Amino acid sequence: MTIALVTGGTRGIGLATARALAQTGACVLLTGRRLAAAEAASSSLRQEGLDVQALELDVTSSASIAAAAERVERDQGRLDVLVNNAGILPEATDATEHHFANPDLVRATFEVNVFGPVAVTEAFLPLLQRSARARIVNLSTTMGSLTDQADPDSPYYGTVVPGYQSSKAALNSITIGLAKRLAATGIKVTSVCPGFVQTDLTPMNREQAPLAASQAAQVVLAAATLPDGAASGTFVDANGPVAW
Repeated sequence: MTIALVTGGTRGIGLATARALAQTGACVLLTGRRLAAAEAASSSLRQEGLDVQALELDVTSSASIAAAAERVERDQGRLDVLVNNAGILPEATDATEHHFANPDLVRATFEVNVFGPVAVTEAFLPLLQRSARARIVNLSTTMGSLTDQADPDSPYYGTVVPGYQSSKAALNSITIGLAKRLAATGIKVTSVCPGFVQTDLTPMNREQAPLAASQAAQVVLAAATLPDGAASGTFVDANGPVAW
């Protein structure tokens, strides 16, 4: 049985990804920074007949990450899939004016979107290395593509959220570096753009988003179940490769 862990799994794409993975027969560890929220989300999926367990994990807390890794080692003994989904976009609801960016929001964004995945991956790599074919999926976005940001024809060209965009560009770089570090293993690493999704990440534009979380989760699922012959260290969306 596949053991999968999803960070930020209590709602949105994380919850939809947990459901999609569990529907393949995987045992899914649904994590959230508040155990009560993770328990509630997991319970709702178990009512659908899915094997989903709650796990407290705050990606900004080294103690929480360590405790979660110890729990998985004790209870499951390995990890087959890690989905680094937890992310924030506080600039979307920032009503204050700035010449360019709010340094405090940029710092907070990097803490969750960049340092979080690095810390979680580092803690769980020993368990992933016990898997016969582990997969790591980093939730990114086309807005983190430097090529896209510089393209006047891009639909996102006029969107300037420097903290969020630069955090995802950094995460993409981490995907490349991690794939190179793990090249001699069977572990594959992928950055995924799920598309413009109806989630609480961008509440001001939620009604404009064309995709439901369940649709976006299919892109994540594909990366989490890559065949052995697939490339590692790629950046993809539903239509295929995305330019870095």
